[in-house]
Amino acid sequence: MKKLINDPSTVVRDMLEGVVALSPAAILLADENVVIRSGLPESGQRKVAVLSGGGSGHEPAHAGYVGSGMLTAAVAGDIFTSPSTDAVLAGIKAAAGSAGALVIVKNYTGDRLNFGLSAELARAEGIPVEIVVIADDVALKDTVSADRRRGIAGTVLVHKLAGAAAEQGLPLADVARIARSAADKLSSMGISLGSCTLPSVGKPGFFLGEREIEVGLGIHGEQGVRRMPIASADRLTSLILETIEADGRIRNGDRVVLLVNGLGSTPPMELSIVARSAIGFLEQKGIAVERAWAGTFLSALDMPGFSLSIMHVDDAALGLIDAPTDASAWPRGGAVNRNRVLPSTKEAEDGAPSGAKTTMAGERLRQTTEMLAKALIAAEPQLTELDSITGDGDLGASMTRGSEALLALPKESFGDVSSGLMAMANAMRKAIGGSSGPFYATGLMRASRHLAGLEQPTAAQLAEAFVAAVQAVSELGGAKQGDRTMVDALYPAAKTFKDKVAEGLSADAAWRAAVEAGMAGAEATISMKPRLGRASYLGERAVGHPDGGAIAVSIWLRAIMAT
Repeated sequence: MKKLINDPSTVVRDMLEGVVALSPAAILLADENVVIRSGLPESGQRKVAVLSGGGSGHEPAHAGYVGSGMLTAAVAGDIFTSPSTDAVLAGIKAAAGSAGALVIVKNYTGDRLNFGLSAELARAEGIPVEIVVIADDVALKDTVSADRRRGIAGTVLVHKLAGAAAEQGLPLADVARIARSAADKLSSMGISLGSCTLPSVGKPGFFLGEREIEVGLGIHGEQGVRRMPIASADRLTSLILETIEADGRIRNGDRVVLLVNGLGSTPPMELSIVARSAIGFLEQKGIAVERAWAGTFLSALDMPGFSLSIMHVDDAALGLIDAPTDASAWPRGGAVNRNRVLPSTKEAEDGAPSGAKTTMAGERLRQTTEMLAKALIAAEPQLTELDSITGDGDLGASMTRGSEALLALPKESFGDVSSGLMAMANAMRKAIGGSSGPFYATGLMRASRHLAGLEQPTAAQLAEAFVAAVQAVSELGGAKQGDRTMVDALYPAAKTFKDKVAEGLSADAAWRAAVEAGMAGAEATISMKPRLGRASYLGERAVGHPDGGAIAVSIWLRAIMAT
């Protein structure tokens, strides 16, 4: 287990001390793991207090939602364990005044018992308390009755509405009514790509196969209602929303807000992809998405995966959602962009003039391009592995994207060698956003200009163009032979081809020699210390592994020889 903690036994307290250190809106009780809003007025002047909590490990819930306009207090138990009755009671007594308190509880037995008993004890001391139970997990629709479903990430939305209502000065009964109405209109469901690791246990709670996922899991590291093969983000998003729809919770004409929640280790990139899918699905169903957010709102430690929460709203509910709060974890905003794509004004780039004839040399270039593209696609695993050792691991995918772009070029793009090379340059430039794209595009463009106007270039002219292309790559990136880059394969290949042609060898023989020189150059990078690129950050650690870019060059050099 690798975790940034001090001691498993002090994880919760250490975490809460960090939370309040970063949130001027919150303060921590000395004797209990309870975070309350700082600067509360005297008891008789307080508005309705809104409390929630539960086991820790769900950060930023619940302490991150303490602040004006949201929670008045959050009670934290041990990891995935309900807080004690005494801790909850301490929170109620610290936060509530004469206006009373609303306690929001997720529907788990431990939480219901401890929060429920503490509420009864508080009432016995004269503090008015109302309880709202959240049971939003639609994954359990065929397993248990609606009132026994779990409370998961949609709870955060109830926090927001109840907190805003309390901040408006509404009485306890009205705040409770608004919270219960929100809970009734709320549906959530989660999907996990893997388990999480409790600090006190040190190993995952369950194990999944490489291609397996858990559907309909809770937020305490437990398994879901079923296991299935991994699918695309679009399909998994649809699976959740179709389940909510089958539960009768959404239909054409509804107005909703959407919460896309990461379970702890899901990166923003993937959550944005899910958000795109969810908003598109709902809009196609004729459902108005009034607000939407994507982020980690209620996690399960370091679990990979996501949940979706849908809540029906009207204008009054939207007003409460949009009301200000200084709770540090609330994302604010949430407006959905209705005009998401700007129409392109870019003119189409033609590979060759309409009606232009195709030369024999142009056709041969097209065939050669097809061979080298297929060779690079086949080599994706090898290139990915190499680049993962000394780079960022994207070379295989980049070469595949570029190769697929080359294969998609129409035959008309290869009217002659020059126009074909220019079309290839444009394709590589558009398909590859990393360093490989600019390098290959620059070299191909330089070669294209050298061969412009030549219907059937000679071997000597092709050799000059090759040398010019390599020079362009070297100028663009600043690499020289010996720097451990693609130039270490390109330079000896181009020089050898030019020299052998000048010696009178046939084009085929000269190219075979060039390929051997390029492969030897790529192999030589194994013993080189990198001076440029990401590999240079590794220094001596990169020695012993060939440069991925140079190996990629050797692959397409060999493919050209095969034609």
